[in-house]
Amino acid sequence: MSRAINKSKKVIVGMSGGVDSSVAAALLQEQGYEVIGVFMYFWHDVSDKLQAIDTHIENRCCSREAEEGARKVAQKLGIKFYSINVDKEFKKAVVDYFLFEYKQGRTPNPCIECNRSIKFGVMIDKAMAIGADFVATGHYVKKLKTKNLKLKINYKLLKAKDENKDQSYFLYTLNQKKLKHCLFPIGDYEKKDIRILAKKYSFEIAERKESQEICFIQSKRYGDFLKKYIKLIPGEIIDVSGDVLGKHKGLPLYTIGQRRDIGIGGTGPYYVIGMNRKKNQLIVSNNKNYKNLFSNELVVKKVNWISGNISKFPLKIKAKVRYSMDEELVVVNKIKEKYAVKFSKAQRAVMPGQSIVFYKGSEILGGGIIT
Repeated sequence: MSRAINKSKKVIVGMSGGVDSSVAAALLQEQGYEVIGVFMYFWHDVSDKLQAIDTHIENRCCSREAEEGARKVAQKLGIKFYSINVDKEFKKAVVDYFLFEYKQGRTPNPCIECNRSIKFGVMIDKAMAIGADFVATGHYVKKLKTKNLKLKINYKLLKAKDENKDQSYFLYTLNQKKLKHCLFPIGDYEKKDIRILAKKYSFEIAERKESQEICFIQSKRYGDFLKKYIKLIPGEIIDVSGDVLGKHKGLPLYTIGQRRDIGIGGTGPYYVIGMNRKKNQLIVSNNKNYKNLFSNELVVKKVNWISGNISKFPLKIKAKVRYSMDEELVVVNKIKEKYAVKFSKAQRAVMPGQSIVFYKGSEILGGGIIT
């Protein structure tokens, strides 16, 4: 698009103080949009506000340092900049969801829920309320606007140019209504090019390191966070023969396939292969290829199809159950409100609560929650 075409269009850019969202704002300004930067404060893990002040414990992705970085970028670009507090919305939609799922023995992905409820939920609502046309982020993903034979506009979500940075797995909850108002300015760039552009714009954050951890958990150990908010009941650790090998610290602290921090020495290493919730037992094996660790089939609920709906089944496409894994061929069949998925290759350590995301070439078709 030319600068003239975009001149009257207003876009709210979610600015985190990082290099990706900063360059996204700069690119949109160059394209002629009226850019407004917004920094969001999320909930952080401190119950005592005085302790928070004394210890400077903050949510890593929305710290005061991050806000200052975003503000400096906005000043350099000469754009309006606002900070908003969404800690209550974030706590309810993301943190409470995270804790509830672990209590139920499931393994959730809070980043996916944050994108659905906050970054492309609350932020879009606030943007539309002030008359903005679009919301933009620094996600590595692309949007394609198409028309069908009846000239009906449809939006597709595509993988980013940089395959190593592609974040489409985390955005499968987007729908046509939301995509209409989304812009992803850096989807056609590789990460190295974004850093080059940041230096070109003289952004101080050009070399800022990225965090790959869950933002609202200060410790790298999920267990420390879960112990604080979930009542954990210790129980037996048994092997596949039923022999007691030790004591676990509470089932929510473990996940299928886990090897570290099980607490059994001697004949290990051991891998978590199952849980008996009725007897509060953790089941382990010292065979990393034990059959119970692999799944050929699974059932999915709360499926979102980005196009709106898919009516023809069985559907032969590709899918993956974790962000870091490769896509595998699957056959999808609809069973009432749920979907049955059969993999061409058995998947290791699939846990209820995780997300499965469906792909057709470079297009993200949608995804859902594994039951």
